[in-house]
Amino acid sequence: MPLTEQQFFESVFRNPINAQLLIRLRALQIPQGILTAGCLVQTVWNLKSGYDPQYGIKDYDIFYFDDSDLSWDAEDAVIRQVQQAVADLPAKVEIKNQARVHLWYKDKFGADYPALQKAEDGIDRYLTLCTRIGIRLCDSSLYAPDGLGDMWNGILRLNPLNPQHELYLIKCTEYLQRWPWLTIVDRQTATAMDHNQDVRN
Repeated sequence: MPLTEQQFFESVFRNPINAQLLIRLRALQIPQGILTAGCLVQTVWNLKSGYDPQYGIKDYDIFYFDDSDLSWDAEDAVIRQVQQAVADLPAKVEIKNQARVHLWYKDKFGADYPALQKAEDGIDRYLTLCTRIGIRLCDSSLYAPDGLGDMWNGILRLNPLNPQHELYLIKCTEYLQRWPWLTIVDRQTATAMDHNQDVRN
């Protein structure tokens, strides 16, 4: 049975960190703020696997978009504001201004990155299509350009908007260590993973 949007939200809120972030951060009125990435998808995978909702979630990502000031100081001020609001939560919360990612991405990851126009553009460039999901802080509306099917079924597809096979390979390997029932569709990556497994053996 496909996962409905209502079932998705019910699953997400079974992780108390997600629930608290959506409640607390809405009040901060962060421009285009959106809760996204692993904290949503991996909560669903955990519940489907019979794990604790918080199992294996390394951090909780908040994207926002403010191109009125692209300085690090401006972003750091928002980071500090968020950290103060969630200081008592037992989780690592990371927030990034998607308006300035292009300023540092190449130095960190070695690839060009375009200047974005909105927070959702950052989600659109995730390495895996099934993780392109977010919940907007302002109204708790869902952003899921690929739907929920692949996410629910654990199908990992390379994002053609960001075809970085090496980084994608690393991401898939990390996912499979925690949720071994996931399936990689990308042939090149699957072949590389099989080769690496043979080398280790």
